[in-house]
Amino acid sequence: MTSLGYLAAILVSSASMFLIDHRWRLYLFADARRALAIQAIGVGAFLAWDLVCIRLGIFERGTGPFLTGVEIVPHLTIEEPFFLWFLCHFTMLVFTGAERARSALAARRPREGSR
Repeated sequence: MTSLGYLAAILVSSASMFLIDHRWRLYLFADARRALAIQAIGVGAFLAWDLVCIRLGIFERGTGPFLTGVEIVPHLTIEEPFFLWFLCHFTMLVFTGAERARSALAARRPREGSR
């Protein structure tokens, strides 16, 4: 049975990340060229990792009522690249958001010796 539930959840979550990113210009909307290069490296590295683990017999295709069952290569479903994109984008939003918050807090603190 084919279901688009998991893929739809990933796409909705990714759309939410794009909205957050656009609103605060954290990553893709701050420097698209650099961010897309980082995304390509991250997604590519995770896909390579997946393929090596599939080849070694460590990873297998999961089963469940919410998966499409469509495979790009044996044991690598169509959902995986979308999930890896989301994972990398989410991680970078957390990182850049934390950096921005840290910088804002540091700017608010009075400097030592300025009393």
